[in-house]
Amino acid sequence: MRVLDREAVRRLLDADELIAAIGGAMTDLSLGRASLPPRIAARVENAGLLATMPAYSPRLGALAAKLLTVYRDNEAAGFPVHQASIAMFDPATGRMLALMEGDLLTAARTAACSALSVRHLARPDSRVLGVLGTGPQAREHARYVARVHDFGEIRIGARDPAKATALAALLERDGLPARGATIPEAVAAADVVCAATSTVAPILRRGEVRPGIHIASVGYIPDGREIDAPLLREARIVVEHRATSLAPFPAGSNDIAELIAAGDLDPERVAEIGELVAGTRPGREDDDQVTVFKSVGVAVQDAAAGAVVLAAADRVGAGVEISL
Repeated sequence: MRVLDREAVRRLLDADELIAAIGGAMTDLSLGRASLPPRIAARVENAGLLATMPAYSPRLGALAAKLLTVYRDNEAAGFPVHQASIAMFDPATGRMLALMEGDLLTAARTAACSALSVRHLARPDSRVLGVLGTGPQAREHARYVARVHDFGEIRIGARDPAKATALAALLERDGLPARGATIPEAVAAADVVCAATSTVAPILRRGEVRPGIHIASVGYIPDGREIDAPLLREARIVVEHRATSLAPFPAGSNDIAELIAAGDLDPERVAEIGELVAGTRPGREDDDQVTVFKSVGVAVQDAAAGAVVLAAADRVGAGVEISL
């Protein structure tokens, strides 16, 4: 079995290969070919949760399982809010092939799927990207979304100006036109917004965003809401997987599930990103329409990301071989 640490994963992960693999996995899912059992989680009272996420994508030949902890108060203590490991298996024999660090992969695969949503839903003339948050998800979203659309400006919006400026400087060193901003400044100018926060109160509200904006919302905590209900009610909503996204937390998105329960959203209006990639449902329908990609994370994305890294590791012999 191959063990791949964070630095090995970073070296081996190719962004364009990942975006393509995520597109294939999401197509598998929407066409009913993938195996995706419901996510389950053990809760630790007043602390966090441990989630388990297995999946199989036949298109990629990828069988994987992720273990993920979410401890929201860790940030104040200097620890990661999300911590993950991904195990890869041989679909033919069930043999474990690899165990790899999953935090970087989780951020990258989430950002890659948001990039797909931008490719299919953002207006072609979109010029300003707003990224809300300063953590790993925010960083990877700026990098991945910029690969599918040429933005003239990237505004990093955060409550802490120093953190926004620091992330913008890091992205500038990567050649991206980034600068720090407040959250209202980033939202007001943005044609596309990627929200990757741990906010409880909505930070994207009806009447405060530009007509025709595309929003990729990936913040995911039990009582969190990045987008207010009036904006969601009017928007075209796209998710990774309807059955997962419309379920209660920890599988689904509380904000969308509550709208449906209240009769404010017809579930048939909710499209899947794999349907857009496969061409079975259209992308943007008019220039002034607000579009929202609401991500909760699904395990076929982890399988896709793990498959990309494992294939690269096999090519160059990376990682440490161990026997359990």
